[in-house]
Amino acid sequence: MQTSFQQKSVVITGATSGIGKALAFAFLQAGAQVAVCGRRQASLDEMQKECNTAALHTFVADVSQEEDCKAFINSVLEKFGKVDILVNNAGISMRALFKDTEVEVLKTLMDVNFWGAVYCTKFAMPSILANKGTVVGVSSVAGYRGLPGRTGYSASKFAMQGFLEALRTENLHTGVNVMWVCPGFTASNIRNTALDKTGHSQQETPLKEDQLMSAEKVAQHTLNAIAKRKRTLVLTSQGRFTVLLSRTFPALLDKLVFSHFKKEPGSPLE
Repeated sequence: MQTSFQQKSVVITGATSGIGKALAFAFLQAGAQVAVCGRRQASLDEMQKECNTAALHTFVADVSQEEDCKAFINSVLEKFGKVDILVNNAGISMRALFKDTEVEVLKTLMDVNFWGAVYCTKFAMPSILANKGTVVGVSSVAGYRGLPGRTGYSASKFAMQGFLEALRTENLHTGVNVMWVCPGFTASNIRNTALDKTGHSQQETPLKEDQLMSAEKVAQHTLNAIAKRKRTLVLTSQGRFTVLLSRTFPALLDKLVFSHFKKEPGSPLE
């Protein structure tokens, strides 16, 4: 049975492709009013054309910029009058060894993946508190376990999860639910746009995308978890196994993770 989000105002960052777009469509189908942001007007216009509904509000914003986040949330409050659910989905990845990577690449990852979530949550929080709503962070198994070749990505997801866990604890008695979702390897655009050691898009993926969980399936799992006001959602058996081993046998997992990522096409590991 499909979860209903009638009369709910949902905000999703980075929603013009992949999981974010799938989430937007799923929430619209479930009856919600949905506000999305992205960096490119053309992509937002195409999304608006696909949906053709007044229930979708689009806004050009770069979440790494605090003022963009403030303007986006303010536009949602003006359009829908409230924020019930905030999904901090915007994110970028990377693939390069730390020794070869320019520091600016790591700063970029933190600005988008961590600070983008902090900014949007800060500006949406008064309305979420008033409506006893939900704050969601789309994280990664890399937020539980550091992944080789992805130091900046792992750092940003660890930071996001630490922020959300602290925020959840602060709000144990306010009626606000705070949760994070770790999709595991998903067929999405994030690896195609992952940054290389100099900060340029790699324009390729080392994974067989057709064998991964679809963004639409991730979206449905996420909507169900939000409806149930869960604390965490870790998808795929591989993801859950990795989280378990990181807590119980971390030294063994060091070897398994190294071996796994060494085998991927074009791996930077020696």
